[in-house]
Amino acid sequence: MRFKAFVVPFCSAAVLFLLAAGPVRNAAAQVAPAARVGGHPIGVGFGMSGYYLDYGPGRWMEGPMVRASVGVFHGLGVDVSARSIFMNTPKPITRMQQTTLLAGAYYDGLHFGRFRPFARFAGGYGVIEFPSRNPAYTRDSFTVYAPGGGVEYQLSRRVALRGEYEYEFWRKYFGPHDLNPQGVTLGVTYYLRPHRSQYRVD
Repeated sequence: MRFKAFVVPFCSAAVLFLLAAGPVRNAAAQVAPAARVGGHPIGVGFGMSGYYLDYGPGRWMEGPMVRASVGVFHGLGVDVSARSIFMNTPKPITRMQQTTLLAGAYYDGLHFGRFRPFARFAGGYGVIEFPSRNPAYTRDSFTVYAPGGGVEYQLSRRVALRGEYEYEFWRKYFGPHDLNPQGVTLGVTYYLRPHRSQYRVD
C-alpha cells in the first residue's frame, strides 16, 4: 500500500470530522453505551465517492454510492451497498470503471452528542473495466472484501450526514496479489425508522 494513497483519503475524513465537531457541546457528558442507544433503525443513503484506483497513472476517480441498512441488536446491523467509480477518468487511462456490490455488518452502538461513529466490514462482488490490447478482454469480475469506518452527524432524528473511509481487497487481481482501491464517501442517510437515541436532536 502506498503511504500517500492512504494518508490523503484518511486525512480528508478526519478534516470532515473536525469541522463538524465545532458546534457540539458537552459531547463527553453525552456518551451513551450501546445498551441505551439500542433499537432497530432502518436507513437508506446516497453519497459521492472519491477513490484511488490502484491501477495505472492518474489513479483518482469518482462515482455515486447507494446504501441500505437495518439495525439488528444494540448497535449491530447489516447493510448492502452499491458503488460505481466511473467519473473523471484520467487521460492516460483510456477505459476504466470499478463497480462493487457489497453486503456486510456494522457497529454504531455509541454516540457522542450528535456524532455516531461506526465500523463496518463487507464482502461481495466487483467488476472492473480496463484498457486492453485484446478487444475481447476488457472486463473481469473478482471477489471483494472491504473494511471501513467513519461517522454520521445527526441533523435530525431521521437525517444524518455521513463520512466514510473504505479500503478494498480485490482478491488475486495480479496473480497472487490483490488490487487495493480505497477512498472516502460523503453523503446523507435518511432513517425510515430512526435510532432510539438518548440525546435530543432539535
